[in-house]
Amino acid sequence: MTDTVLCAIDINRPDEEAQVLTTAKQMAEMKGATLDVITVVPDFGTSMVGVYFQDHQVKTAKDGAAKALNDFVGEVIGEEANRSVRHLVAVGTVYEEVLKAAKISGAGLIVIGAHRQDFKDYLLGPNAARVVRHSKCSVYVVR
Repeated sequence: MTDTVLCAIDINRPDEEAQVLTTAKQMAEMKGATLDVITVVPDFGTSMVGVYFQDHQVKTAKDGAAKALNDFVGEVIGEEANRSVRHLVAVGTVYEEVLKAAKISGAGLIVIGAHRQDFKDYLLGPNAARVVRHSKCSVYVVR
C-alpha cells in the first residue's frame, strides 16, 4: 500500500496542472494514501542573478507560493479535500526538491506533469525526466 502520493505542481501553469492534481487525488483515494502537493520556488541564490535578490525577497516569494498553492488546490479538488492535503513549498531545483520531498515523506508514488513538448525534450520535460530517472519510488507522468 502506498502511504503517501506526492504531486508536483507548477503553480505558474494552473490550466495544465489541474489535470495533474486531479489525477494525483484520484490515485491517493484509490490507495487510501495521504496526498502531499509540492511546488518549487527557484533558488536564485546560486546563480549570477542571486546577487540581486535578498533573503526577504526569497521568503516573500515562498510565502506567495504557499498561498497560491493552497488556493489552487482548494479550487481544483475542493476546500474539504484541501484540508487533508499537506502543502509543501521548497526552494531550489525542481527535480532535486521533488526527489528530496518524496524521500522524506516516504512517498510510494510521485505524480508529475510532462509539460511542454519541444524538440529538446521530446518525450518529457527536463524535470519530469529527471524525476523518473532518479526516483526510488514509482512515478506517474500525466500528459
